[in-house]
Amino acid sequence: MDPNDTIRQAFADAGQEQVFRFWGELNADQRQRLVSQAKSIDLDEVARLHRELIAGANSDGSAATGDQLIEPAPWIAVPSGDDRFRDWQQAKVRGEEAILAGRVAAFTVAGGQGTRLGFDGPKGAFPVTPVTGKPLFQVFAEKLRATERRYGHPVGWWIMTSDLNHEATVKLFAEHYHFGLDPQQVRMFRQGLMPAVDHAGKILLAAKDQIAMSPDGHGGSLRALVRSGAVEAMRERGIDLLSYFQVDNPLVRCVDPEFIGFHLLRGSEMSSKAVLKTDPAEKVGVFAQVDGVLQVVEYSDLRDDLAAARDDDGGLRFRAGNIAIHVLNLDLVARLGGSDDPAERLPFHRADKKVPCLDDSGRLVEPDQPNAVKFEMFVFDALTFARNPLVVETPREREFSPVKNATGSDSPETSKADQLRQFARWFRAAGLEMPVDQTGLPDMPVEVSPLFADSMESFQQHWRALVSPPVLQPGMVLDEQ
Repeated sequence: MDPNDTIRQAFADAGQEQVFRFWGELNADQRQRLVSQAKSIDLDEVARLHRELIAGANSDGSAATGDQLIEPAPWIAVPSGDDRFRDWQQAKVRGEEAILAGRVAAFTVAGGQGTRLGFDGPKGAFPVTPVTGKPLFQVFAEKLRATERRYGHPVGWWIMTSDLNHEATVKLFAEHYHFGLDPQQVRMFRQGLMPAVDHAGKILLAAKDQIAMSPDGHGGSLRALVRSGAVEAMRERGIDLLSYFQVDNPLVRCVDPEFIGFHLLRGSEMSSKAVLKTDPAEKVGVFAQVDGVLQVVEYSDLRDDLAAARDDDGGLRFRAGNIAIHVLNLDLVARLGGSDDPAERLPFHRADKKVPCLDDSGRLVEPDQPNAVKFEMFVFDALTFARNPLVVETPREREFSPVKNATGSDSPETSKADQLRQFARWFRAAGLEMPVDQTGLPDMPVEVSPLFADSMESFQQHWRALVSPPVLQPGMVLDEQ
C-alpha cells in the first residue's frame, strides 16, 4: 500500500477522515506537507484527550478545588537571622560545587513571538535594558558568561524555540556571534505541537494542506527535551541538573547557586522559586498543598475566599506566587518526557479558543466565539510527580519583572523601571549618592551589564576595584571590565 494511503487509512479508522477531505485538490508538494503533519499526530492521544477533557466530567482540565483540602505550601523563606543566613550560605556552597563540577545547564523556554509587545520577531530579541536596549537573549547570555568567569566552567544553554521563531532565533544568535558565548555552548530545538479540535473531537484544518496546530505548552518542553536528543546530549556532558526559566524575565538569575544548593540538600527532584504575592487579584498561580500534594493552583482556579484570606500578620495566606523559575533533575525530565504511559506523563489541560479553520466547502472561517479546544501542558505539574518537591522564596525586586504586555503592568516600561531600581540599590550599597523617589526609582537612567556585575555583592566588589571610578551621570553604562 502507498504510504500516503496508509496514513489516510489510519485517520479514517480513528474517525478523523475529514483531515484529508480536500486530498483530490492538492498537488504533490501539498499532499506531502499534509501527510508530514499528520504523521506527527498521536491519534490515540487525541482520542483520549477528547474523552477526558471534552466529553468527560472534568471538562476544563483544571485543578479541582471544591472538595479538596487546600493549605498554603511550605517554603524556604528569604534569610533573616543568623540561622537562616547559615542555611543559605551552606546552600550556596553546595550549589557552587555542582556548577564547578559541570552538572548544571541553563534551559530557556523561548517559543513566543513579540506580537503582544507590538514587536515583529522572537520575544527573546526584544530590546529590554533601560539605556542600551539589549535584547533579552543578550542579557541572559551575559549572565551565563559572568557565571562562567566566576566558576571557570562554561554553562551549557539549551533554548526551546517554536516553528514560528526557530529560524529567526538561529539567525539572531549567528548575527550577534552568540552574544560572546561559544557556539557549541548554545543548543536550540523546537517545541512540540498539538492539533486543535472542535468540540466533537474532530481535528481542524487551517488550510486544505495544513492542520491547525498549536504549541503544546511550556510543559511540553519536557518531552521536547527528550525527543530532540537534548537529554541524551546533556548526559554525555555530565549534566544532571536543569535551571529552567522563561524568556520574558530579564531579572532572572539564570544559574543560582543558593537555589541549586537547597535543591540538592533537600534531595529534591524539582524545586521552584516563589515571590511574595501581595495582591489577591495578581494573575500568578500560587503554590499550595492540595490534599497533601504540592502543586500550583492557577489564579483562576483558586476560590475567591481563599485568594483573599489573610494570616494573623495581615499577609495573604496563599502568598507563594509562581514565577516560572525551576530546577529539575534530568532523570525527572527523562521520566516524564519519555514515558509511553499517560499516567506517568504531564497531564494536558484544555483551553477553549477561537481558531480560524476551514468549513466543509473549504472556506476559511474566522470565528467570533471559541470554536475549538487546544491542548497544552504546564511544566509546574511536574511537581506532583517529583520526589521531595521544594519551594524557595526569592525577593520580587531582585528576580521578577517580566515583559508580557505592551503597556501597563508587566510591560517594557515597568521592567525597565525595576531594572533601574535594582541598579540604584547596587550603587547606593556601594556608597554612591543616587537620588531615588519613594519607590526607589533613580532620577537618571543608568545600566549595569552582567559582565560588570550580576548581583549586589559582585557590584560592590568590582566597583571598589576600579582604579578610576567613572562619575555617576545620566546614561552611564558599566560594561565588561
